[in-house]
Amino acid sequence: MTTRHLDTGTPELLASVTDHVATITLNRPEKRNALGENLSPALRQMLLETEADPDVRVIVLTGAEGAFCAGGDVSGMGDNLGGDAPPSTEDMVRRLQLGQEGVSLRLHDCVKPTIAALPGPAAGAGMSIALACDLRIASESASLVPAFGRIGLSGDYGGSWFLSRLIGPARAKEVYFTGRRIEPEEGLALGVFNKVVPDADLLVATSAMAGQIAEAAPIALRYMKENHNRAQVSDLKTAMAMEGDRMIRTMQTEDHKRAVKAFFAKEKPVFEGR
Repeated sequence: MTTRHLDTGTPELLASVTDHVATITLNRPEKRNALGENLSPALRQMLLETEADPDVRVIVLTGAEGAFCAGGDVSGMGDNLGGDAPPSTEDMVRRLQLGQEGVSLRLHDCVKPTIAALPGPAAGAGMSIALACDLRIASESASLVPAFGRIGLSGDYGGSWFLSRLIGPARAKEVYFTGRRIEPEEGLALGVFNKVVPDADLLVATSAMAGQIAEAAPIALRYMKENHNRAQVSDLKTAMAMEGDRMIRTMQTEDHKRAVKAFFAKEKPVFEGR
């Protein structure tokens, strides 16, 4: 097992690749890993780079020292309110939209499976980012909390879209309106968390799941994710048409042919993404 460390351009974001699994760690523990002017652009860039990296088959996103992400850095939210030439509302809206697209939309649309490993709370935009990942593994200390209402905000980074599809619109509205936490037991029951483990076991459990996924055929994984994402917003006929198209395409891959031979030989296939 060898680990390749990636240059993120800032100590606020750590990244490495081990056995086809990229692990990206938000590293602002003094701010509960809140997004900021250095962390946010580095995260957007690293998501692009790991998605394009042919050696990466699964992307894990986590946070350092007992927190996932506290969302936006509240201490800096008033910085532009008293300047001589503050940006226009339109400029601020577009900047936020681009930031959202570079993280939440990138995680959702990424051709590779994404896993959020939560060592602790995911709040505000941090909750939204965790929900944007395909899977979530939570420690017993983890929780999800909108946190927007307590500071007079409505929410961003796609949280309302993701949570509504995971637990239904009425429950999602209740969570947002009241600002209450989704604790591990409830999150598991609702299907928000795929697995809940003791704090000390989070990295091991995440590595095991990511490794299991990374052993699968990369092209098939990409099409599986695309099928499931499109199924959320299309009718049955359209979804089946896409499944049929992707099924035939995977049948023509070298990975599929290799897997058939391995099946009859009673061997474990080794996929190469071709």
